[in-house]
Amino acid sequence: MNEQRSRLIDAAFYLGFGLDAAYTAAFSEFYGFRVWGNFAVVGYAFAFLHIVILLLTRRQGSRWIPVGYVVVLGMLVPMLVLVFKRMTGRDWGSPAHSMTAQPEVWVIERAGRLLWSTGSPYVDLSTLNRPPVVDDYTPYSPAMALLGLPNALFGRNVLTDARIVAFVVTLVIFLVILRTLDWPSLSVRPVQLITLTTFTTLPAAVAGNDMPVVALLILGAVLATRSRPEWAGLVLAIAASMKLTALPAAAVVAIALAFSWRFVASFIGGMVVFTGLSAAVNWDMFVDNVIRFPGNMAAVRSPAQSPLPGHLLEQTGPFGHTAVLVLMGLAALGMLWWLLARPPRTTAEILLRTGVGLGIAMLLMPATRWGYLIYPIALLGAALYSWRPARKLAQVG
Repeated sequence: MNEQRSRLIDAAFYLGFGLDAAYTAAFSEFYGFRVWGNFAVVGYAFAFLHIVILLLTRRQGSRWIPVGYVVVLGMLVPMLVLVFKRMTGRDWGSPAHSMTAQPEVWVIERAGRLLWSTGSPYVDLSTLNRPPVVDDYTPYSPAMALLGLPNALFGRNVLTDARIVAFVVTLVIFLVILRTLDWPSLSVRPVQLITLTTFTTLPAAVAGNDMPVVALLILGAVLATRSRPEWAGLVLAIAASMKLTALPAAAVVAIALAFSWRFVASFIGGMVVFTGLSAAVNWDMFVDNVIRFPGNMAAVRSPAQSPLPGHLLEQTGPFGHTAVLVLMGLAALGMLWWLLARPPRTTAEILLRTGVGLGIAMLLMPATRWGYLIYPIALLGAALYSWRPARKLAQVG
């Protein structure tokens, strides 16, 4: 009975995200999205049909085969097709109907070149002989530019495309996670929620920049609960130095470890190295790109305008903008009370608190995208359906 129920959930999972892929293939204005959708819908369809056959025949069969369908057809194949297509010259600066990569890819590669040549990954807007435009901004912390360093060092080719670099880095991080967990026996559900939703498969094919950050957040939680606070601090410092949205994870782990001096010292040291040194090269541009631009306080408004509550409220005017800031402050206080009243004690609890906190933040941020929901979905998936050995072994202390 439990096996049949799991298969029913699998079928609903693949059907739902398959429909999302089909809708994207049919109606998206972006070439890369449509290419991904055309491949992904086949992958999700094969996965769905495999599960349906097992349900109808009640035969024994692997639930991992559908995982392979989605990974190959929903992630790897469209990513490689788009990367190779990009080498022909159809880049993100083309019209939307022919873009082979989302702006994130080129922005990260530009940041890598600037970091290598100037020490700062940000365009110095004061040197432009024109008003700044959206494309001049890099809304990431300095360490995100590390994904663009291969492009800076070896030029543009298939292997230095930021998506390929991000995918390889993510894969390595997950191998480290599994090694830290002593190569546990995985269950299908967390793998589905972390890697197989369209919030992961689509970005992997067209952008890829959020995947390493998610993987680092999971690794940080795992290390924190295995008496390695200094490594957890360093890992979370790297994550926050790629995207400031990772900062709440560091706060959760700090409280879980009762502000262990080894964690705090390692985190602060990592932030100085991976954020501070580069930010100090051009502090004004760091603030403009990483803080003002995402908060819609720069000379140009952020294009991240998915119709989530925070953005919709911010669009109502100055009162709405103030209301968003107040709501985010109240949410932060609520999360802080939850953490202090019931400090997380296991890997799953750390991931749960981080996922909930980031989920609320994504909903309330004035500049946000649907794709940012990869963070709460992946983290909550890792928390709620954690690796079985970790459920009883991953205690803090």
